[in-house]
Amino acid sequence: LGGDPLADRRKAAAALTFEQAVEQYLANKLDEFRNEKHRKQWRSTLDTYANPILGSKRVSEITMQDVLRVLEPIWQTKTETAKRLRGRIENVLSWAAVAGHRTGDNPAKWKGNLAEILPKPSKVTKSDNHPALALGNVPDWWRSLAQREGMAAQALQFLTLTAARSGEVRGMTWDELDIGPVDGSGVHPLATAATIATWTIPAARMKAEREHRVPLTQQAVAILRALPRMKDSPYVFFAPRGGMLSDMSISAVMRRMQESEVKASRAGFLDPRSKRAAVPHGLRSTFRQWAAEQGFPRDMAEIALAHFIGSDVERAYQRSDMLERRRAMMEAWAYFLLGRSNSDSVVGFSDRTNTGTIG
Repeated sequence: LGGDPLADRRKAAAALTFEQAVEQYLANKLDEFRNEKHRKQWRSTLDTYANPILGSKRVSEITMQDVLRVLEPIWQTKTETAKRLRGRIENVLSWAAVAGHRTGDNPAKWKGNLAEILPKPSKVTKSDNHPALALGNVPDWWRSLAQREGMAAQALQFLTLTAARSGEVRGMTWDELDIGPVDGSGVHPLATAATIATWTIPAARMKAEREHRVPLTQQAVAILRALPRMKDSPYVFFAPRGGMLSDMSISAVMRRMQESEVKASRAGFLDPRSKRAAVPHGLRSTFRQWAAEQGFPRDMAEIALAHFIGSDVERAYQRSDMLERRRAMMEAWAYFLLGRSNSDSVVGFSDRTNTGTIG
């Protein structure tokens, strides 16, 4: 009784979160995009990079510092993606202002704002030139990573073992894993033989928009066995609140590893060419170099990385994804990470099985 309807509407408008703003903006704008791929990319970049940081924040409260938290971790290593992401955040916040959900300058605008803080895209490394780990540093780097705890560190180990992209690992759900049935004695499915373990990534989550099967080695399965599961969260590697880990959280693990090396007066884990600190996506280049030097077939290594191989005609005839041959290759890669030959026994991975539920 006696309320102020106008004040109530203003309060409701100011409460809109960034994630909600994205949904409302895209509901009106998606039809304008030229093709389905563009529509998916628009949403995917915001879901992957912006929402983990801005998603729950009210659009009326988002500042330039918040936008920088999203952009800075990828501005140097994924420049083209970061450029597009900045523009998309700017568009969403511009819509929010016009719709009455925020006031003031757009914190994601470039000229006279972020341009004064971030280097020009033309002056930084190209997006496809991710600093990679030198092969000679791999065993030391792996030992350093294995000493780190936390969900992001476990995700980085799994990412390295599978040569997968960060988004593929962070978005992985338990129902994408085929690791054998639970037997009559109640044995956890991850305790079955690793030789059958496979991770199938649906086309909707792949850059090439094609389903991709990943053979899981015994080392990768050992990591999965040690993970807890969060109630009501489908993600294997989940964030503290149950959502998907942010790309920044995995990058931060490698950054802290490098900082520890520098603090100990060591050069650390640098790309042998650029002399820049290696980043998670660069590990795929490290794997590719290793596979070439070990004499594995080019096509098999490219399939492992989920790259397109050959022409459209060649791909039409390439019916097999070489799953079992790739399994042997990935086992050899795991042994290399450990600094051992394939004939050595496998130790150094946790045998703890954690089938508990968090929450």
